[in-house]
Amino acid sequence: MTLNRRLFLASATAVTATLAAPAVLGQARPRVIVIGGGAGGATAARYIAKDSDGAIDVTLIEPTRQYYTCFFSNLYLGGFWEYENLGHSYGTLAADYGINVLHDWAVGVDRDAKTVSTAGGHTLPYDRLIVAPGIDFIEGSVPGWDVSAQDVMPHAYKAGSQTQLLKHQVESMREGGTFAMVAPPNPYRCPPGPYERVSMVAHVLSQRNPTAKILVLDPKESFSKQGLFEEGWARHYSGRIERIGPDFGGDAVEVRPDSMEIVVDGEVQAVDVCNVIPAQKAGRIAELAGLTDGNWAPVTPTDMRSRLDEACFVLGDASAQGAMPKSGFSANSQAKVVANAVRADLTGSRLFPARYSNTCWSLIAPEDGVKVGASYEPGADQIESVSSFVSQVGEDADLRRRTYEESIGWYEGICADIFG
Repeated sequence: MTLNRRLFLASATAVTATLAAPAVLGQARPRVIVIGGGAGGATAARYIAKDSDGAIDVTLIEPTRQYYTCFFSNLYLGGFWEYENLGHSYGTLAADYGINVLHDWAVGVDRDAKTVSTAGGHTLPYDRLIVAPGIDFIEGSVPGWDVSAQDVMPHAYKAGSQTQLLKHQVESMREGGTFAMVAPPNPYRCPPGPYERVSMVAHVLSQRNPTAKILVLDPKESFSKQGLFEEGWARHYSGRIERIGPDFGGDAVEVRPDSMEIVVDGEVQAVDVCNVIPAQKAGRIAELAGLTDGNWAPVTPTDMRSRLDEACFVLGDASAQGAMPKSGFSANSQAKVVANAVRADLTGSRLFPARYSNTCWSLIAPEDGVKVGASYEPGADQIESVSSFVSQVGEDADLRRRTYEESIGWYEGICADIFG
């Protein structure tokens, strides 16, 4: 299946064309607040505003005026994508869809009063709340590292200045130096992401610093697309990448930012660049709102509604929903289900059965693209996969090139779908 911007938007339009809103229940317009303007939150805000045709008052709270996608940021690291291509504004959502875009931090939720408070001093009432804050990091998950060390050992798992910093560090490595990555434990944002990043760093180093080495410290026994990545590394970057799994200390790594050292199984090693991707959890506001149970926010599989509050929905990376990976595509897919459910709640419009989908593309080397994906439906207790696909080891160069081109079309299409 080939996805491009035209087909992506056409399919989205077909799904929602019949969702004209009936009259609002009651006199005043119901109010929806969306916290977080990423792939999940911005999509939900846009679809609610668009499909309700002004019947619902939608406010999107997002601190940044320019949103940089974490997906495709690895291509920027590898030199295949310009930094500016990752950035997207909220102007169209405000101007064309009438969404109240508030650039502020949501710092509290009073679920009894149904209000959201912001760092700027606003207290905003809601009838339905959508929480899509992405991820935060679990403190202490990598001994020696916390967010105060991110300017020395960047995580670059929230795109923006961290991504720029990591790119600069890689390109400035001394000749023959060592790039180390501390990979995260499951579950985490974008399962193939760390290994695509390794591929992109290897590509840069092969051009600029061919005697440099890459060391991957991994707490997991296996990882997404492992066979595809390992085949690609052997073909394109033979002898340059070493992965240490949990059997050899990859699950017990300490870092020392002040001296740029890592400690693996008691052995100290100096490195030149260290990309630390810590264990992850739901964005902080989900916890402050009392919507988390442990590290993630549990939701019902039929509509991503919080299991802890029927007036709240949690989608994207922050949610504990079942089989779907934490990805931009997943968040965008979930957001459309949430938008339909919210409109049904507030306007009595038709509620359609939930269907979800996801595809994750990865670039291993120039024009060597691979993908994995699935379709999902609500199960009894969680979202479940009903069909799946994955690129195969040994595919020819033309298919890999077309897979990469497909990913570019998808990026253009989904960003138009998210930000208008």
